[in-house]
Amino acid sequence: MAEREQRAGYPLAPANGYARSDEETGRSLSDEERRQKRKKWALYIIAFVIFQTGVIVFFSMTVMKFRTPKFRVRPATSFDTFDVQSSSFNLRMNAQLGVKNTNFGPYKYGNSTIYFSYRGTQVGSAIIPKSKANFRRTKKVNVAVDLIAPTNLANNSELASDISSGILPLTSTSRLTGKIEIMFIFKKKRSVNMNCTMDLNISAKQLQNIKCK
Repeated sequence: MAEREQRAGYPLAPANGYARSDEETGRSLSDEERRQKRKKWALYIIAFVIFQTGVIVFFSMTVMKFRTPKFRVRPATSFDTFDVQSSSFNLRMNAQLGVKNTNFGPYKYGNSTIYFSYRGTQVGSAIIPKSKANFRRTKKVNVAVDLIAPTNLANNSELASDISSGILPLTSTSRLTGKIEIMFIFKKKRSVNMNCTMDLNISAKQLQNIKCK
């Protein structure tokens, strides 16, 4: 009886040494899992930062980049009056102009004037009304212009030769001044110049070989 009480006074030793070892192994596995989770979250955060940086760079290089529009004479041009003599001409031309806007926002421009010249001599002009070219669109502008040879060209042998050949070389110049607006917040002034050369085919009554800088 006393022997039993003596035995009951002491805790029983584990049957083997594996219990403590299993507990320590469990703790080490739990710590390893936490480390792996932290690594995964760190990788996710780094990937997210890289992605956001790429988006910002792409956005700034494309959407937020201000580009100067292009302004030129288009081939779709017709004539109401077409009177060409041996050393003079009197034409009523319906010229179509194009304002190409490649920005991600509208380009608003004010009134302007386009001038047509024959070998350095102005032969006509027209008013370009204020308007806007929508984002990534080409604004088509139709203007009527009278092309009339001035009296100082009446005895010009070069004009007579050009008319005889059937090709009348012309140039057009103009300048638009306006503002590009992106996302209704960012605005920047932009001016665009037109400097085009073209040939008026007298027999076909059309413009050809239009080249603009």
